[in-house]
Amino acid sequence: MPNAAEILVDTLIAWNVEVVFGLPGDGINGVMEALRKNQDKISFVQVRHEESAAFMACAYAKWTGRLGVCLATSGPGGTHLLTGLYDAKLDQAPVLAITGMQFHDLIETFTQQDVDLTRVFNDVSVYNVQVSDAAHMENVASLACRTALARKGVAHLSIASDIQEQPADAAKRSKRNRPAHTPQDMFAPHCLAEDAELDKAAAILNDARRVAILAGRGAIGAAAELQDTARLLKAPIVKALLGKAVLPDDHPYTTGGIGILGTLPSQQAMETCDAVLIVGSTFPYIEYYPQPGKARGVQIDCDAQRIGLRFPVEAGLVGDAAETLRALNKRLEQKRDGEFLGTAQNSMQKWREMMHQSEDSSAHPLKPQRVARAFGERLAENTILAADSGQNTELAARHVDLGVGQAFGVSGALASMSCGLSYAIAAGIAFPGRPVAAIVGDGGLAMQLGEFSTAVRYGIPLKLLVIKNNMLNQIAWEQMMFLGNPQFGCELQPIDFAKAAEAMGGKGFSIERADDVERVLDQAFAASGPVIIEALVDAYEPMMPPKMPRDYAKNFRKALPQTPNRDLIEENVARQPAKTMMEAGE
Repeated sequence: MPNAAEILVDTLIAWNVEVVFGLPGDGINGVMEALRKNQDKISFVQVRHEESAAFMACAYAKWTGRLGVCLATSGPGGTHLLTGLYDAKLDQAPVLAITGMQFHDLIETFTQQDVDLTRVFNDVSVYNVQVSDAAHMENVASLACRTALARKGVAHLSIASDIQEQPADAAKRSKRNRPAHTPQDMFAPHCLAEDAELDKAAAILNDARRVAILAGRGAIGAAAELQDTARLLKAPIVKALLGKAVLPDDHPYTTGGIGILGTLPSQQAMETCDAVLIVGSTFPYIEYYPQPGKARGVQIDCDAQRIGLRFPVEAGLVGDAAETLRALNKRLEQKRDGEFLGTAQNSMQKWREMMHQSEDSSAHPLKPQRVARAFGERLAENTILAADSGQNTELAARHVDLGVGQAFGVSGALASMSCGLSYAIAAGIAFPGRPVAAIVGDGGLAMQLGEFSTAVRYGIPLKLLVIKNNMLNQIAWEQMMFLGNPQFGCELQPIDFAKAAEAMGGKGFSIERADDVERVLDQAFAASGPVIIEALVDAYEPMMPPKMPRDYAKNFRKALPQTPNRDLIEENVARQPAKTMMEAGE
């Protein structure tokens, strides 16, 4: 007769879960034993910190579209999961979190690790249950998997350590709890906007003269349909960060990213359009959308709750992006005037030329744009690229051009540091043998540096570029731009990441000068196994929005006289592309 933990693991297998990310502990010994007995059917990936397990489960769900699962012991093990689980909540990734508890009859008695994790997880989860016994597990395990997938969020099961080992026949089943009454299948919802709403959307877009398209992660898988829409409307496609891989970065219809990490042509398109079509995106920075009243809005999203969340749309199309675009395209009229698209394309050409000026720099200290571009040019055509949060995100967004067949992932709405390495490991686990790369900062990597040994242990073919400026660079620039305060508290104690990689069984390389970039990257990409490439770059290279808002510029000038190394900052701001970004907002 199976016990509660075995019922749980059998349920995961029935739901086609192939991997569980976690860290053992006495509060989950029963679940660990059930996993051990089923090693031929489900894998356990041991991490070095539970936060990484949650990030990996979230990233696994994003990379694959399947259920990500993480496992942690009671008390601090469970609380450590929270950051990664909030990443899943905010980016709508289906994740099941399994946590242990103290013995069931010692709950709320101030015993060791007496933390009510169901209370702790209440905000982060769409389904949150303390399992009472083995008979209860038969019902809730399947329902947790179903709910996480159906509602694209976090489900949580908390199980007392002794309950995990309770046999099913020892549970006191109520008369209404009949065995095997809970279905094991997932019934995917199918939704397509009504004809009247499609007609309304088409009328808005057909009537407009200057349509801009904003595409996010929900548009991935709808590239062909999106291109048809852009062709019919002669519309530039602006990409939210999570939608970076929707179309190749060199595609003639796209103006690249939007927001503080985006491009000037994207911002100009949003400022001058008279209609915007939002496809699979709830890009959170409202200030980068068209001014309300100056453009009409149409939005496609599979979640009705997210329609009109950032911009007041007149037509909301609830459904799958590809299927909805196909239905919409049949109603769209081919526009003859291509001036708006042509202007965006010309602006994009100038933007690229400006970016190349910084990427071709031979200055010392080494410019981060130079190494990011060279790193991106070496990525194989089926590479999965992850980024962390910080200046490294801007470098990945602006200076790495993704092509057809490549994928991109990052902590989106949560924008958490320390996610990049975990995302990359999850990609390697999800797609064995496929090339994996990551661009991270020295601040974020230091938070979870030990996970590089996890990449070594599981043989992830990882090329990890760490932008080392011994500075929390993005935060330093935000201090100046957002509030007019001088940079303070952002300097980091240097770490030799190349030596750390070797100490953990991987390979490490260092780049300090522009003349070393090509040679060292060639060596690093020729090496097998996990690799860290440490690039020591200019700590005072600015991180700027494509068009500096006037209040940002005012704050920057206020903070500059009080900021250390003012002369180095001024020298960098006088170069391209920072010079044009500063002038664009004046």
